[in-house]
Amino acid sequence: MFKSGWISVVGSPNVGKSTLVNALMEQKLSIVTHKPQTTRHRITAIDNGPGYQMMFSDTPGVLKPHYKMQQAMMKRVGEALEDADIIMAVTDVEENHFPQELVEKLKQSKLPLVIVMNKMDLGKQEETGKKIELLKEQLNPAHIIATSALHNFNIKELKGLLLFHLPEGEPFYPQDQVSDLPEKFFIAEILREKILLYYQQEIPYSVEVITEEFIETEKLTRIRCVIYVNRHSQKGIIIGKLGEALKRTATAARKDIEKWLAQKVFLEVQVKVKKDWRDNDLHLKNFGYLT
Repeated sequence: MFKSGWISVVGSPNVGKSTLVNALMEQKLSIVTHKPQTTRHRITAIDNGPGYQMMFSDTPGVLKPHYKMQQAMMKRVGEALEDADIIMAVTDVEENHFPQELVEKLKQSKLPLVIVMNKMDLGKQEETGKKIELLKEQLNPAHIIATSALHNFNIKELKGLLLFHLPEGEPFYPQDQVSDLPEKFFIAEILREKILLYYQQEIPYSVEVITEEFIETEKLTRIRCVIYVNRHSQKGIIIGKLGEALKRTATAARKDIEKWLAQKVFLEVQVKVKKDWRDNDLHLKNFGYLT
């Protein structure tokens, strides 16, 4: 008997959804930072094991949109909930409650609901117990499990719960495939992760990264990425004095890309301005937010 199905991972920003998916996959696919709104796209992570194939839909954190890009992000969350066989709703010990718009969708859903209380390494046992009881009363989930993705606590147990509810079916993808997204996407995400880590305030949230060239040879992979910003002033901040800020960011990204591809990489990074791209339908379509 083979099992296969889709698990939609939903929750507020910065509760550790991507870290959990990476832990369940036992490899890093989704980028992870300490900043909220790190995940922008719906990222499929495919976990292949003996007798099963789990497809995790890692989704952006649920928020009230302030511009069209965030509206598109929330649309992806809704689509993931509709496509799911199992819903994995993630909260953490510091969050008081799920966003109300997510609560309503979870209540309406007839799918198995597994609630994950993440970041147990930060919480007090008594407070966490109270939150779990409130969630049970509010949402009546199939299971609630406490985890720490950072310390790999209860990850095997969580996977066991998901596998229990996974429907019978044939695999959707080849057994050696780990995502349905191309390498170009993940390369751009690695560079965007470094921007989130190295730049402050609004800059990381005004940036989009596209891999425009990817040429693989036997000894070297040549990659050209473009960082798009909202305004000309942001371009100067990204580049920095004498180009030092951009050089540091690109070097850190190149090292991670080399590890990921297991090959030497030549990375060229350019910075361009697309004015107010987060509210422009054409730019959002070109960047993959709109279809």
